Amino acid sequence: MITLYTWGTPNGHKVSIALEELALDYEVVSVNIGKDEQFDPAFLKVAPNNKIPAIVDHDAPGGPLSLFESGAILVYLAEKTGQLLAPSGPERYKALEWTFWQVGGLGPMLGQLGFFAMRSKEKSPEAIERFTTESARLLGVMNARLNETPYLAGEAYSIADIASFAWTRAAATRLKDAAPAAWGDFAAIERWLETVGDRPAVKRGIAVPQV
Repeated sequence: MITLYTWGTPNGHKVSIALEELALDYEVVSVNIGKDEQFDPAFLKVAPNNKIPAIVDHDAPGGPLSLFESGAILVYLAEKTGQLLAPSGPERYKALEWTFWQVGGLGPMLGQLGFFAMRSKEKSPEAIERFTTESARLLGVMNARLNETPYLAGEAYSIADIASFAWTRAAATRLKDAAPAAWGDFAAIERWLETVGDRPAVKRGIAVPQV
């Protein structure tokens, strides 16, 4: 059994989608970040960076294993099950390449854009322009990749697609309205969003947690 600590954010949805795709048994502990529950001492024992998502794998070899950071969790779950990440070769490293591209680039940039364009009480035109420009660039990189291959790692759906899906979905809906300059003619991304979004496991994962 895996315990998933999460909330309804793109980073949280990465792990719930992966757990659904891999058909792993898991229980959900909701961590309401709007009420600062991520600073609860019990949660900090699992996730010392006080961010969701985090997991505890109670069936890990050697005893329960806690993990935080969504990218690390995706790699762990894929390797635990032997799915969604090739065991070796170029396909494996392409999946890792695009997973870490999302973790280090797309997610943080879209997150900052969302804060400054939507949630910040005082709007900073310079910050909004900075993160709009970089988000548009990154989405352009992604669109170019998806013009070449059906999925980010190549021919097969992988953790790379799971990592990017929820953030890109947010960019195509909420952020598209708040910062329209970030969203261009991304036909390949829109095709990919539809393909990935139609997967039953993705639909179930996006619905976690049920509050």
